[in-house]
Amino acid sequence: MTDFLLLGFSDIRELQILHFVIFLAAYLAALMGNLLIITTVTLNYELHSPMFFFLINLSIMDLGSISVTVPKSMSNSLLNTRLISYSGCVVQVFCLFWFLGANLSLLTVMAYDRYIAICKPLYYGIIMNRRACIQMATCAWAASVINSALHTGNTFTIPFCHSNTINQFFCEVPQLLKLSCSDTYCREMAALVFSACLALGCFVFIVVSYVQIFTMVLRIPSEQGHQKAFSTCIPHLIVVSLFLSTASIAYLKPISDSPSPLDLLAAVLYSVVPPLMNPVIYSMRNKEIQASFRKLLQRFLLQK
Repeated sequence: MTDFLLLGFSDIRELQILHFVIFLAAYLAALMGNLLIITTVTLNYELHSPMFFFLINLSIMDLGSISVTVPKSMSNSLLNTRLISYSGCVVQVFCLFWFLGANLSLLTVMAYDRYIAICKPLYYGIIMNRRACIQMATCAWAASVINSALHTGNTFTIPFCHSNTINQFFCEVPQLLKLSCSDTYCREMAALVFSACLALGCFVFIVVSYVQIFTMVLRIPSEQGHQKAFSTCIPHLIVVSLFLSTASIAYLKPISDSPSPLDLLAAVLYSVVPPLMNPVIYSMRNKEIQASFRKLLQRFLLQK
């Protein structure tokens, strides 16, 4: 095959334009929100701490993951086409697994960071030093590259002959496996199961970390201490829950033979919604981000 046909949201031109406008608004909002977090943290020296260093990495991953899928879908609707080249499909699969895998790894690291900060505050500066933070972030990116290369290699060494129509608005591995005419797809299924086990392990680690965190927080006599701890922990838990629940629905549920609204909804929820909502969740619950953003806005307005 030299190309694939992606799922179109509609054959009606007006609905295609509506899809383009909605996705464009979501993409620009995600772009603006994540770039604001990156800019705010970078320009404010007071936010140069491990938690915000990891938050910058998370924003970069969110920008990458939404940029892999949404612009192509928008251009297809605008140009009234469904085509994506074989190489373009390979790039989508590789980059999507890379950014999503790194996202999960980093969310796990962020849970560990919160655990050390709240449960072992006296050792925080020693354990979460600059070198350790850079190593953790590098490991998250590098491990995800290996995982992504494994899935991409397994998927595209499978011969496709049933059809070239992908029942999704981007190249999604479960949908690609439906097009296989060989039993070798079992290799990729095994890789998906392995990745699901890793994701479950990350989830268990995050849950255990937060059980210990909340146990420690409840022992804090100060009400202000409770609020500060919850203001940094609750956004992270919301982001983890949103990401894992939607991705699990998409990759672990049985794939239907025909285009399914549930498949489409699940794909939108894990590929579009988290990058869009993460900046909102973090900025709404984190008073330090809000204060820094206000200072940055005031500085910008005064310069004008």
